[in-house]
Amino acid sequence: MSSSTHHLADRTVIVTGAGSGIGRATAVAFAQAGAHVLGVGRRKANLRETADTHPGIVPFDADICADDAPAAVIDEAIGRWGRIDVLVNNAGAAAIMPLAAPSLLARAALPHLREVHGSIVNVSSTFGHRPLPGGSHYAASKAAIEMLTQSWALELAEGNVRVNAVAPGPTESEALAAAGLPGEAVDKIKQSEAERIPLGRRGKPEDIAAWIVHLADPASTWLTGQILTVDGGLELT
Repeated sequence: MSSSTHHLADRTVIVTGAGSGIGRATAVAFAQAGAHVLGVGRRKANLRETADTHPGIVPFDADICADDAPAAVIDEAIGRWGRIDVLVNNAGAAAIMPLAAPSLLARAALPHLREVHGSIVNVSSTFGHRPLPGGSHYAASKAAIEMLTQSWALELAEGNVRVNAVAPGPTESEALAAAGLPGEAVDKIKQSEAERIPLGRRGKPEDIAAWIVHLADPASTWLTGQILTVDGGLELT
């Protein structure tokens, strides 16, 4: 499966958490597929690095938890391109965050998504539907994202807005280092995770991004309410 063809030409995509990891890879994958991408995040320098990877990506510095942020994000996308086709709720993929943030952003985008029969893709985790000892609150937050996805899918189907989610397994990112763990501990965790994954490695952000693009593709017109686990087989163990 490749996102290198321009099958999403002139579509507008909003990707939150676009400064690194899965968010950055997703912004790049949509841009490579021809879309106009608004890459949203809190870290200006990281967003600029993302935007520098492809001319189709425009950075937008915002904390989506702030009261005025959802409207500002939507206004920026509409002001630039006049439409919104896809919303990717990725911010907070490696941390606990209030569910109100993706909900308010989706609410602000919804009138525009309805106009074009667009879609929402939420980023969950394989631990949204399997226990995570020592990480119960994280797992619970992702389980909530998955139920949110399925509930929205039913609520928005009448307006032909599709809602799906990708649930990544352990994926290369800055999360472990950002948590303040020393390098040796990070390496040990990564090795342990890779050993538990049947396909023998941690995921790459591009592994996840490809499926986010696929779920959002208008060709997936009859797919909604699905949680796609992309974890190298970890869910089977």
